[in-house]
Amino acid sequence: MTGWPRLLTAVMFGAAFVAASAGFGHSGPFEARIARVQAVTDRWLQVYVDSPAMGRELQVDVLLPADRTRPHPTVYLLEGGDNLRPGENDWTAQGGAVEFFADKDVTVVLPVGGAGSFYTDWHNDDPVHGRQKWETLLTRELPPLLDEAFGGNGANAIVGPSMGAHAALALAERSGPLYRAVGAFSGCYQTSDQLGQTATRYIVESKRGDAENMWGPPDDADWVAHDVVVHAPALRGKTVYLSAGSGLSGPHETLDTPNLPDVAINGGLLEAVTAQCTRTLQARLREAGIVATYDYTPQGTHSWPYWVDQLAASWPTVWGALAPPR
Repeated sequence: MTGWPRLLTAVMFGAAFVAASAGFGHSGPFEARIARVQAVTDRWLQVYVDSPAMGRELQVDVLLPADRTRPHPTVYLLEGGDNLRPGENDWTAQGGAVEFFADKDVTVVLPVGGAGSFYTDWHNDDPVHGRQKWETLLTRELPPLLDEAFGGNGANAIVGPSMGAHAALALAERSGPLYRAVGAFSGCYQTSDQLGQTATRYIVESKRGDAENMWGPPDDADWVAHDVVVHAPALRGKTVYLSAGSGLSGPHETLDTPNLPDVAINGGLLEAVTAQCTRTLQARLREAGIVATYDYTPQGTHSWPYWVDQLAASWPTVWGALAPPR
């Protein structure tokens, strides 16, 4: 199908997928549906999902495998706390996902618009961001809908950097067997202690959200409920890949790097903190007897070029949990 005119691709995919979703039944209040599909290329689709949980239409980009004659595993890619281009997930905007997955035998799902949300179900609608029910969307609405529409085989992985690293692990812990593998790059994972709450609030408020609309006041039980370190035993049986850099400038910091002083200094300090956060989680996993894969790179700042490297480095581990038996 490569080489089809873009308009023809959009019409064909749109008709097929909307028809598929219209006939796909879900139980309870989670009957999301595909409202429309726009094709960026013949394998990169912008899928607009009518989400009852969110109370609005959400954009979810999908990268299709080259061979679509049989079902495939699905990888969910979450963003960090910032977003380079509105209307696009940072994994396609600056994470190289389109090129990386061009030869991979998986469907890739990229939620759009989740920066600063922690991909969680907020207690209250936010004056700036409206209704945020990302956990319900990602764990209950999207998987059956997208598997039906795009030929998923039920094997899922979830990957994220920075804020998305915490979200990926929290969602993996809270959704039972839904995700077989999880990759988390440069994250901090405690939300129930004072330092973790302060960092979490800062990320939410940097996007003009109100963290008390997310998990309530500091003594609300949801701050503990979403603490990845506290609930680390829930990762038992899953394939887990964790990484962080040292904070020292490395091969991706050059004289041509935009905002080099900020990347080298602030990005370096932040990455050094995430390395300590990752070691704290590692100690908890070891205590629980859970084996995971760790990559502490001797260099690396809190920036996208290193997460691009980590996507490639983590892939053999993630794919090992998803690959269909021969």
